[in-house]
Amino acid sequence: VVSGIDSGETLERWQFNVSVDNGTDGSVEISRAGNDENKSHNVIKGNIIDNKATKIGKKTVKEVHDEIQAIIRQITASVTFLPLLNEPCSFDLLIYTNTSAVVPKKWADSDPCYIMNSQEVKLRSFTTSFHKVDSMVTYKEKDEWEL
Repeated sequence: VVSGIDSGETLERWQFNVSVDNGTDGSVEISRAGNDENKSHNVIKGNIIDNKATKIGKKTVKEVHDEIQAIIRQITASVTFLPLLNEPCSFDLLIYTNTSAVVPKKWADSDPCYIMNSQEVKLRSFTTSFHKVDSMVTYKEKDEWEL
């Protein structure tokens, strides 16, 4: 969430929804290219992926990287349609967790910081065979901004 420091108003709300494929048990199969016909397969828990890995589930690491790069390019290009922010801004991360998740004690509850009379632009999504990330930006319409 990007907010104006002086006004305290939410000006932009970037949303990245990460969902886990329910068909998996949380383990990740990693394939590494070997010199022989037998490729080694390792199953690891968590999100740590060796840089030498060539395949994650059904996608190669390169395919996943290419999809992430496409989103980064789209985010960078968003300056062409987002209104210019005319005041000093700050940003906060809003993280939605499962109610049973253990979170740091320093985290605090917050309102969702919705923007009234806003425009929404859905950005690209990508998958890693185990996670899907959908992205969107919501921003205050130009008509609503004081000129």
